Amino acid sequence: MKVIKSVPPEIKEFLEKGGGSSVFFEGASGTGKTTIALQIIEELADPDKSFYLSTRVSDEALYKQFPWLEEKEMRSRITDASKVFLETLYGDEEEGKEAVGEDKKKIEGAKEFLDTIREEGPPEKVDRTRLNQLDKSIPGLERIYDRIDNVLPERSTLVIDSIEGITHKYDIDMETFVMTIQKDLVENSNTNLIMVLEKEEAPDLEYLGDGVVQMNRYQLEGRNVRTIKLKKLRAVKIKQPSYLMSLEGGRFKCFEPYELDISGGHEWKPVESPKGKYSTGTEDIDDLLGGGFDAGSYNIFEVKENVSNEEFFSVIRPIFLNFLAQKRGVITVLSGGTHPENLKEDLTRFVPESLFNEKFRIVDYFSSRTNKPYKMALAGKNQSQYREIYNETMKELRGNKDQGILDYTGLDTMEYMQGGEVAVKQLLSGVANTKNSDDLGLGIVKPGLNLSQEIKNMADNYFVILSISKTPCLYGVKPKTGLYAIVTDEEKGSPYIRLDPIV
Repeated sequence: MKVIKSVPPEIKEFLEKGGGSSVFFEGASGTGKTTIALQIIEELADPDKSFYLSTRVSDEALYKQFPWLEEKEMRSRITDASKVFLETLYGDEEEGKEAVGEDKKKIEGAKEFLDTIREEGPPEKVDRTRLNQLDKSIPGLERIYDRIDNVLPERSTLVIDSIEGITHKYDIDMETFVMTIQKDLVENSNTNLIMVLEKEEAPDLEYLGDGVVQMNRYQLEGRNVRTIKLKKLRAVKIKQPSYLMSLEGGRFKCFEPYELDISGGHEWKPVESPKGKYSTGTEDIDDLLGGGFDAGSYNIFEVKENVSNEEFFSVIRPIFLNFLAQKRGVITVLSGGTHPENLKEDLTRFVPESLFNEKFRIVDYFSSRTNKPYKMALAGKNQSQYREIYNETMKELRGNKDQGILDYTGLDTMEYMQGGEVAVKQLLSGVANTKNSDDLGLGIVKPGLNLSQEIKNMADNYFVILSISKTPCLYGVKPKTGLYAIVTDEEKGSPYIRLDPIV
């Protein structure tokens, strides 16, 4: 799975297309509007042609909140923008206007001459039609026009954070103000304009802009969830309307849909664990568990309804592979929708087929015989025959060293095959046997199971896998953890994963 360390690709395409474009970033306080606006300046805009104008905080306050802004290049952009603007608002106005006025006359004179000889193309002079029609002056706004004028015919990027801050201070109608800069700067002066709004929604203003992006934050059982919603981006196809995002370390990050990248054909290298523990194959999950699953423990993954098989298997695959790579046995009752042949094909991309045949077993309740070494054909077998096959299989998997094994059960299959009451009794018996051994029990809970409450009570560890904006996520109920996005480990590559906290 890829991680975008900046903005969604649709926003990038929107701001890089020809001509000027305007976009509103709206949302409640603390949803990340300022963070993403600053990163747009950093990553998508030309340093000499980008301006960040804030009427809410000083430069030093910005540096304190976002330490990464103090890098030389970013500091010059912020200082060259918001500080000048603040000085214009709060002092030295006449001196600034006089100096700029002299330069402006020379520049405008030169551009008037160029206008007479150039062919039609990008604007070389800022349009001030709407600005001149305002019934009151806004100190500093004309100076901003001058600064953009100096950049033309190249495109500028202007961030105003926030629209409410300027219009409230100068008691000007927001719609009038937005219409002014939209017409003058965006439509007629080749400027990309990013306008931050402190409202969750602004239907009275949204029609004025070319794009509308909504930043959201909500609670999921006490855990923060952040999303960015692309409501409108004119002339750009929105392939994904919503992205999961995080603000870890004062940086904006959003996540693409999950994909298993097998182009490298990585052979699985075991993830080691302390004595008495079994690694999940994912170091970040091991850390949540204090080193891994305890030997003799029973553990549950609840899979929410909107989770695809590939998203769910991104967590389970490393567990299987880590057992196999350490030549430990695995016995499975697969969940509905998982085909044995597909599972084998998936895993043998990362471990030898001979190892899979030797150490992996799949219970098959629908076949009475098989020539596949990894299948246990149990259809038509009575209890005595079933027990004999099961005991023989467990002995093979444990090997001469009598090693602990992974006992994996799709509990939806168990309930379907045996019915609720019988399944509960068998599950209780199986969990008791696991806890009196060095084995590892792993149960998968799908939506609609009658077993769910009994399972929650008996589980040593309980994790939930869900999908948010097509990104697989995980959180712990036992132990209680925050919410994490499941992503490919960039250093090790697929199928290794890591957890990115949603902050």
